Formats: sequence, C-alpha cells, structure tokens
Amino acid sequence: MRDLNKNSLANENQIYDANNIQVLEGLEAVRKRPSMYIGDVSSRGLHHLVNEVIDNSIDEALAGYCDQINLFIHEDNTITVNDNGRGIPTDIHEKENRSALEVVMTVLHAGGKFDKGSYKVSGGLHGVGVSCVNALTSKLVATIHRDGKIFRQEYQKGKPVNPVEVIGDTDKTGTEIYFEPDDSIFLVREYNYDLLATRLRELAFLNKGIRLNITDERIKDEEGNYQSDSFYSEEGLKDFLKYLDETREALMPDSISIEGEKNSIPVEIAMQYNTSFAENIHSYVNNINTHEGGTHMAGFRRALTRTLKTYAEKSGMLAKLKFDINGDDFREGLTAIISVKVMEPQFEGQTKTKLGNSEVMGAVDQFVSEHLFYYLDENPKVAKTIVNKVILAATARHAARKARELVQRKNVLSSSGLPGKLADCSERDPDKSEIYLVEGDSAGGTAKQGRDRKFQAILPLKGKILNVEKAMQHKIFESDEIKNIFTALGVSVGTEEDSKALNTDKLRYSKIIIMTDADVDGSHIATLVLTFFFRYMRELIENGNIYIATPPLYLIRKGKEERFCWNEDERKQVVQELSKDGTEKGLSLQRYKGLGEMNSEQLWHTTMNPGSRILRQVTIENGTEADRIFSMLMGDEVPPRREFIEKNARYANIDA
Repeated sequence: MRDLNKNSLANENQIYDANNIQVLEGLEAVRKRPSMYIGDVSSRGLHHLVNEVIDNSIDEALAGYCDQINLFIHEDNTITVNDNGRGIPTDIHEKENRSALEVVMTVLHAGGKFDKGSYKVSGGLHGVGVSCVNALTSKLVATIHRDGKIFRQEYQKGKPVNPVEVIGDTDKTGTEIYFEPDDSIFLVREYNYDLLATRLRELAFLNKGIRLNITDERIKDEEGNYQSDSFYSEEGLKDFLKYLDETREALMPDSISIEGEKNSIPVEIAMQYNTSFAENIHSYVNNINTHEGGTHMAGFRRALTRTLKTYAEKSGMLAKLKFDINGDDFREGLTAIISVKVMEPQFEGQTKTKLGNSEVMGAVDQFVSEHLFYYLDENPKVAKTIVNKVILAATARHAARKARELVQRKNVLSSSGLPGKLADCSERDPDKSEIYLVEGDSAGGTAKQGRDRKFQAILPLKGKILNVEKAMQHKIFESDEIKNIFTALGVSVGTEEDSKALNTDKLRYSKIIIMTDADVDGSHIATLVLTFFFRYMRELIENGNIYIATPPLYLIRKGKEERFCWNEDERKQVVQELSKDGTEKGLSLQRYKGLGEMNSEQLWHTTMNPGSRILRQVTIENGTEADRIFSMLMGDEVPPRREFIEKNARYANIDA
C-alpha cells in the first residue's frame, strides 16, 4: 500500500503558486517543445522544415499568383526556397505596429491563411508553419521582392536581428527564404535529396501547371553540374496515376479522370483498374496526404460501390453469382487518387491526417456518382471489363474466406495453435517480447541457440515466401509460410464486412524483426516479407512494430583480437587500425554472406543482443511512393525494376 503520510509530508514542502506558472513568449514554446509542432527532431522533422516553406509557396500558387518554386540544398545542408508569387507583405501591420513580414515570421497563428479573401484554401500547419521554421533555425533570412523594392530581414533562433530593410530595386515579385537548421535542436542535419524530390514531384501532380525545381549543390556530375530535377504536370492527377501505375497492366484503354466542384468544394479524381490484386487509393486534402483517409475517402468508396453495383445488377452480369459482392470487391485492382480542396479542414486521427469534415463526404459521393454513371453508360465495353474484374475479386474473396476458416479450424484442433517451427519465448507480455523471422532452417537453428529464450522468439522461414504482389487473396492464405506468420504473430485478417481488415488485438510481440542473409537472395526474401507486411499488415508498420536486423558484413582477426564491421567504410577503418601499413596483410578477413556462417555466440553479440545490435525500424515516409516502389520491385514489368536496381546498387551492402 502507498504511504499516504509520507506523500503528505512531501507535498507540504512543495509550494505551488503563481510563480510556478511559466509563460513562454514568442516562439519560445516551439523551441521548448519542437516535436509538438513538427513531429520529431530527427530526419522527419528536419525535412518538415522544408515542406512548411514549400507549402507557403504552394498556397500562393493555389491562389493563382505563383507558377514556379525553386528549392536549393546548399553544400553545408542549408536550404533556400524561392517563388515568383506576390511576396509576403512588408508594410506596417496596424495592430502589431511592425512590418507584416516580421509578424508572419515571429508570431504563431499569424498569416494570410486566416483571411478568406487572401487564401481560400491552404496546406501547411495552418498559420504556424513558417514561424515554426524560423524558431527552429539558427539563422533565417527572408528576402521579399514586392512593390518595386527588395526587402530583407534576418533572424536568429526566431528573433529579428535587424528591422526590415530595403536593399535594392526590382521589377519582380516573390519570396525567398534561406535557413540553417539549429544544431542544438536537430539530431541529424543531412537532407535526403530523394525524399525532398519525391515531395516536389507529388506537389507538381497535385497542382498542375506549376513547375517545381530542386538543385542539390552537394553533388556534382563529371561535367560539374549539380544534381537537379524539374517537375511539371499538364494533366495533374491523370499524370500522377500514370506514374503510379507504370509497372501495372491496365484493364482500361485510358484512366477515368474527373474534375469539378460540388457544394463549393473543388474535387479532382483519377482512377484506373489494373490486373493486380491490391487496392491502392491515395487521398489528399489541400495537398496534404491523408493516409488515414477520412470523409472524402468514405464518400468516394460509397459512391464507387453503389454506382458499380447498380450498373452491374441492371446489366444482368450478377445473375449467376451465388454469393454477395461487398465493397472490397469493387476496389480490388483499383488505383485511385482523390484530391479535395477544403476551406477549413478539420483533421483527426493519430497523426492528424484523417479528414473529419462531414460535408465533404456528401459532396464527393454526389460528384463521383454523377460522373461515374455517365462514364459507364458512355463506355459499355470498359464497364463490362470492370464488372468482370469485380466478379473475379468476389470469387477469390469467397475462396479466401474458406481458406481462412480452414486455418482457424486447424488452429483450434491443434494443442497450442502455434506453428510447429516456432521457438516461442517464455515472456507473455507483448511489450516485452520480440520475434525474429529468420531466413532458412540453418540460420534459424543458430538463432534459437543464441537467443535469450525469455523474450526472444524465432520463426524460421523456408525459402522465398509467396510474392503477394502477384497473388490472389485465397492463394495467400493457402501459403504455409504466410499462415505461419499470421498464427505466430496472433493477428487475423478479414471479416464479412471487410475482407482485408486487420485485427491486431492479440498481437503477441511488440517487435517483429526480419533477419536475412547479407546477399542477393537475403535481400530478395526481406523485400518479399516487407511486401507482405505493406500490403496485408500495413498497420504494424505504421505502429512501429516492424524492424530489420543488421548482421555484420565482415569479421577481421589479428591474433586473438576480433572486430566486426557492418559496412565497407568500417572495414577500411579497422584494417587501418589493426595493420601497420594499412593493407589486409597479416590480417584474417571473413566476408559473411549467410547468417549460418556465424556461430550462436557471434550471432547473439552482433545481431540479437539489445545492448549491441543495430535494428532498423521500418517506417513509411510517403505511402504513395512506397506503393509505386513495391509495385515496381515485385510486379511483372522487368525494365523499370532493372533501372531501379542499376541506379541504387551502390547503396546496397551485398554481392552475388
């Protein structure tokens, strides 16, 4: 029991009065708790700074005043973003009695986004974006071209260094923001070119007619040119759909592309059926990727199901079907992009990326229904192809349900309900337990010997698991290795209402660790497993449950001394340290290709011991791009996959 008297004495000595109430002025609150505003202070937060500045320029484009945005990554990982918009106002703000530029850059919730006459819709953090960036940078310089003059103001850690000054004349308009992320706040400082380029490409598709350029001054080619890309789209979401589905075989001669306004809400949709078995619907609100969906997604799904079902019933194509069709069947093999512009979006959900505006559901529903009915009537051949695809999906779902029921019956009849190959741990608290999915029985045996039996479980995987990217759902549930993963983890998938719904209530391990050999086959197996998790257990990735083990690549010996190396740079450094002349002379070098080449003690020390191992957590930075890459890597089209491998081979620590 608690010692109430002891607590009472402690409370008597602790004074709590007005002096304990701390008021953080200006942008101090942002610097004190940066993660509340930008998510975190690692790589994601660092890149979020750039996205917030870009979003301000995009808002100018949405308002019709900007058609070009340029992003520069400088050699020292500082950033410049400029546009040809109207330029942030620099005249005196009547209430604040200082330049409007300074107000925008130093006051939270200040900006033109709250004046409906300035911006009808906007993305970003709703008025806190650019001021947050200012707060989290050691230096920021705003240069404004406006009213025939060039205005400039410098800030340090969110505070103005000098008043707004005029530094020249100009016949242009626009805003330029230069900033240096604050080293005392961010854990990392290196910008990822591909991550930023992917976002600019996405914005170009979502905002047709706007050119977005990126230049990386850290990287030069043989001719001395900086690495750069330029993104521009004439047809918006239709071009986006082509990009996403470039490695999938289309079932239609052309995509369905509709654009317009319903109940004062601009709606743009592009959709295409393909021969795959995955549903890939991506939704955006004011250029924000709402990967948790929301009312706009619900409206689209409702309209799609109702409209297609009505057409299919009227056509008589469902007459011989002996079981019901549900919403999932209408979305199998569908790639769709939904983009809406909402004046005052209300976001909810764990990551604030789920739209909650109830009026949007009805608007999207009506908009899609009207246009889709018309399209189906005008294109009967395409309509018949779509309905046949739906019937095939329903048939496969029915077979998959039987396969799932068979698996469940086997689990009930068996004594433990767990796979025979699983070496389980003694701990029953999922938060304290982890499971290794290990390539092959040999490595699995070594892992079983080397593990800590209290909290580490081992499930060996036999060979390469089924490629779920190219398999129908019932085939997936008939696969022994995939059934073993489902039952070992304690999760289930599929209900009568939603055949792809994932139930994680009985998840048995908080960490699910993929451990494969450091060779081509090992990388292939890891990718197959990741594809399975992305397509059928994405929630586990989003919840942070999936990890990849990192076994060492080299063991270097000199006498009795042993040193493990995880990459080529470490190998060179250790060779330099252990040898007199900097060569491999007098040293014993072993290149690990298989986990089984290590004994159980070595595997524990290097790869499984929480105190010394390196785990890489699997996250989804951009769900739309992840969808495209999995389709490209695991689909039928060879040329795009070959091009990707050739471009990225230098990043892989593998050889044949």
